[in-house]
Amino acid sequence: MANNTQTTKSISLDDYGIKNAEVHYQLHPDRLHDIAIAEGQGVEASSGALAINTGEFTGRSPQDRFIVKDEVTKDRVWWGNINIAFDPDDFQKLYDKVTDYLSGKEVFVRDSYACADENYKLNIRVITEYAWSNQFAYNMFLRPTEKELENFTPEWTIVNAPGFMADPEVDKTRQHNFAILDFTRKIALIGGTGYTGEIKKGIFSALNFILPVFKNTLPMHCSANVGKDNDTAIFFGLSGTGKTTLSADPNRRLIGDDEHGWTKENTVFNFEGGCYAKVINLCEENEPDIFKAIKKGAILENVILDAHGQVDFDDVSITQNTRVSYPLDHIENTLVPSIGENPKNIFFLTADAFGVLPPISKLTPSQAAYHFISGYTAKVAGTEAGVVEPVPNFSACFGAPFMPLHPAKYAEMLSNKIQETGVNVWLVNTGWTGGPYGVGTRMKLKYTRAMINAVLNGDLKDYTYEDYHIHSVFGVAQPRSCPGVPTEVLSPRTTWNDDEAYYTTAFKLSNAFRENFKKFESFSSEEIRRGGPQRYAF
Repeated sequence: MANNTQTTKSISLDDYGIKNAEVHYQLHPDRLHDIAIAEGQGVEASSGALAINTGEFTGRSPQDRFIVKDEVTKDRVWWGNINIAFDPDDFQKLYDKVTDYLSGKEVFVRDSYACADENYKLNIRVITEYAWSNQFAYNMFLRPTEKELENFTPEWTIVNAPGFMADPEVDKTRQHNFAILDFTRKIALIGGTGYTGEIKKGIFSALNFILPVFKNTLPMHCSANVGKDNDTAIFFGLSGTGKTTLSADPNRRLIGDDEHGWTKENTVFNFEGGCYAKVINLCEENEPDIFKAIKKGAILENVILDAHGQVDFDDVSITQNTRVSYPLDHIENTLVPSIGENPKNIFFLTADAFGVLPPISKLTPSQAAYHFISGYTAKVAGTEAGVVEPVPNFSACFGAPFMPLHPAKYAEMLSNKIQETGVNVWLVNTGWTGGPYGVGTRMKLKYTRAMINAVLNGDLKDYTYEDYHIHSVFGVAQPRSCPGVPTEVLSPRTTWNDDEAYYTTAFKLSNAFRENFKKFESFSSEEIRRGGPQRYAF
């Protein structure tokens, strides 16, 4: 049960280097909501949710994410432009400056934990400058009971100071904002940015190191749900591919919408206690669960309200990355505790703006490993009139910015899981059909849901020539029919009505896959390499 009253326990932050602070410990979210409004940091929407503006940063800043390079990390982390090394002494100096900045201020402290499975539980203390940042932590992390708080010992600490601006020349950061993980001190240090996603993703990144290195558990950037027969389905996908939307199914219980571990015992557990969903173009008809979850206790980020507090979800004048966070119990159909078992199906979601991938296809184990390492979706280059050229976006393991180890490590773990369990893996294109972005149209959500339901109901069976067609460029098996979906929709080529244009574009994307995979070839087996497109366009 969540902690619904303010605890009487008081704590000192002196041991953290934060002196003479006015400490608010474990405040109820309603109280944090009221403080944010009273201090002019947010307003209440007509739904009762708190609406805040995160300021300069409305999303993560990947080039300002660092990992301290020390004895724990130096030989394990895949260093480069994703995992940027930070000197331990420079970290300590910057940490001291941040804690000095917070000294004497009003600060908010929350004890919480990650990982719903008791065997993998990670206790976290969150220290924030702003009330709404602390409410975000309440929403997104798991909430201890009063009894659990009595002897609570934090293993990791998050120090979040959006108002502190680093001096890059002195502090060795790239610019004034930063998010730094120190695996020896077990601290996530965040400054210069109010974007709350840095809090959540900091712990996700930490677990992506801790779980595979020390716990023999595969961490996954995915959503998951479970059916009435306790069959777990896993949904991988980058932002904007429908991961949160498609896992919120009224006929299945939600385990979680973003971050999970797959254990050696073959169970799947949620890292989090809440959801952090995109709300761009949100409507009740298409996403009723998310829409209804936006009520008192939820936090809306960077949305536009009218004079009556109504949200215009189509207004992206601040950012396209408008968001809402809310506790899992805002969703009616959730699994408690958030632990599933017996995974039966894995879905790789991609929003293919080239419009050439089938809307659903079945992958062999080698194709599954290849597509997992690739982590493909597409970004639209712009919104000006006329045809806009799509841009391939590859993010290894569908979460490269949060993966401290080499992607091949996670892919190897997933491949082993697939072999051990016999789980089915599907590639689902939630992007464009009938042509690329600017020509075709976005795949209808009702068709995507019908395809996924067909898989979960057992209507799409194992590969046979009669039931599947092998795609001539990508080599994946696309079904010839599917309940609830027009047959012509299942073949991307037939939706184009122009074979030459279709194949020209399909080869262009297949070449992008092969070019991207070059950096992984030396780490991958011949079997995995054969999982990709086998034909080049010359």
